[in-house]
Amino acid sequence: MDAKEAVSKFVADGSIVFLGGFGHLYPYSLAHEVIRQGKKDLVLCKHSPELAGDQMIGAGLVRKVIFGWFGNPGVGLSNALRRAVEKGVPRRIELEEHSHFTLTLRLRAGAMNVPFLPTRTAIGSDLEKYNKEFKFIDCPFTGQKLCLVPAINPDVALIHVQRADIEGNSQAWGIVADLKEGAFSSSKVIVSTEDIVPTEMIRRDPNRTVIPGFRVDAVVHEPWGAHPSYAQGYYDRDNEFYFEYDQMTRDVDGMNRFLKEWVFDTGTRTAYLKKLGVERLLKLKPKPFPGYAVDYGYYT
Repeated sequence: MDAKEAVSKFVADGSIVFLGGFGHLYPYSLAHEVIRQGKKDLVLCKHSPELAGDQMIGAGLVRKVIFGWFGNPGVGLSNALRRAVEKGVPRRIELEEHSHFTLTLRLRAGAMNVPFLPTRTAIGSDLEKYNKEFKFIDCPFTGQKLCLVPAINPDVALIHVQRADIEGNSQAWGIVADLKEGAFSSSKVIVSTEDIVPTEMIRRDPNRTVIPGFRVDAVVHEPWGAHPSYAQGYYDRDNEFYFEYDQMTRDVDGMNRFLKEWVFDTGTRTAYLKKLGVERLLKLKPKPFPGYAVDYGYYT
């Protein structure tokens, strides 16, 4: 289905929304559709929400962020997040801060259907003082202090990958980060993909399948759906866009202009790409560098 139908069907007001990606494969096209549909009172769950999360906050859709780090990577602060925290503009938001690892553990616990997972990673940090979700015990086997991280099950995951078949079997390579944890812990999963490919192609390279089709509720064909982040083998990170975003969104009027120009007025990813222009898109295309073939032959 297209992004409009998928978001309308599977993203409800008040949802806990997991965003996939880590520098790579951010689901920008899906996030923009959530903004266009004006979904309300969302909880963002992502160890690094990047500009996609910042735009959703700037649009006034978010009431809480469960995160590890939040900024404009390589540039500095996330302007909409800072205004929301410091001034309550466009609305005040609640923060639940983690390390990247503890938030991924929350997702993994949710995926495993266990109430929590133990770790030592938060002990001795300020997270031990400020994250009220953590509990602490002495290990019954070693006596060492452990931090217990509670499971989380997002209502919907927004994920972008390089290729998928029509059944939703989704393949990604490069940095895959917490795509699997996010998909398996979430109640509903929307996958946008650079390419829709035959199932035969998926079966010929099974180790690249990070999300099996039985976990996917909607597949959206969305080339360049991760721009301005990158998709390994398809296009590079648009570093200029990150700097342009920072300059444009330093005040509320600028944020509103950005959303109007790049989200609402474009309406679809096709129009968004047309606005970017062919010359800019071509500059982001990488040179081919295929990996070696692997023989998955089997006995019949």
